[in-house]
Amino acid sequence: MRRIAIALFCMAYLLPGYLLAQDPAFSQFFASPLSLNPALTGKFNGSLRVAGNYRNQWPQIDNAFITSTVSIDGNIFGNRLPAGDAWGIGALAMTDKTASGILTSNYFSLSTAYQKALDDNGWNQLGIGFQGTYATKRLDGTKLHFEDQLDQQGGWTIPSSEIIDGHQIDLNYFDLNVGLLYNGSTDGNNNFYLGASAYHITQPKESFTGNSFYVLHPRITVHGGYSFPLSGDNNNNFIHFSGLYSKQADAVNAMLGAAWSNNLSGNDANPLNFYLGTWVRFSNLTDAIIPYVGLDFGAFTIGMSYDVNVSSLKTASESQGGIEISLIYIKKPTDGRKTIPCPKF
Repeated sequence: MRRIAIALFCMAYLLPGYLLAQDPAFSQFFASPLSLNPALTGKFNGSLRVAGNYRNQWPQIDNAFITSTVSIDGNIFGNRLPAGDAWGIGALAMTDKTASGILTSNYFSLSTAYQKALDDNGWNQLGIGFQGTYATKRLDGTKLHFEDQLDQQGGWTIPSSEIIDGHQIDLNYFDLNVGLLYNGSTDGNNNFYLGASAYHITQPKESFTGNSFYVLHPRITVHGGYSFPLSGDNNNNFIHFSGLYSKQADAVNAMLGAAWSNNLSGNDANPLNFYLGTWVRFSNLTDAIIPYVGLDFGAFTIGMSYDVNVSSLKTASESQGGIEISLIYIKKPTDGRKTIPCPKF
């Protein structure tokens, strides 16, 4: 199995003429706002948001992809802006390890977004966001084996002629991302939104060999959602639809699904919301069915999902997809300000 992982890695990262690399992605895309759309910076009901995500995809293929993030964002100049407007700032740190750490990618981003109210009550807003990223990547050649190292006994004793054999190679670059977001509500209880983002608009170059470069293609994403209460229920039950379509070179990632939520406490001021939902991902083919369960308690929201792999890769992955966990903390406003409906899924 380890040789399969190494072969997949080498094809994806050392032979860019044949396969193209793809950005790390979360099944719970709605729980990692700053890696989805810079315009979501500061877009929440509260004064401070801290979010963390962990994903282990295809663990049976030698821990193919392990991705973790932590982000923090909030709003500034609240009393100096026109009524209904908001200005958010935030920071994101992400690490992605491929094939048990053969390739480790680290990203640190700073983002800002401005939301402009389109009506007097602030229920409809149009936002634009920008994000700058510093990326570092390390390729650990000490964990790689090449064809010319294979001896007659089936061992890896012969020195390789590859320049990365036995070496750790680093690269780094700056990147720029941008996003737009429309958020609306008709009555202050429902919420609908539509957003678009473009990552890697500077198209940075990557190279581990020094004699060939791979241009990182822009990742274009369109995403949206609609949440509404079930009628005659005192707003204790909601339905949340959401989906996205993302394209990076020839790699396509499309997701669509919904969740039902129930306020177990029946208290709107301090809800205890239970979520149950399912999403489906299409990545150039039908990829995975993703059941989701979540819970709001106090200032925290925790979510858990699991990718049930239904693609042709299920043989190599032993039908195991990937587990994902998200945790979000939002400091609620204490000054009695009216809350504005914001995207949750």
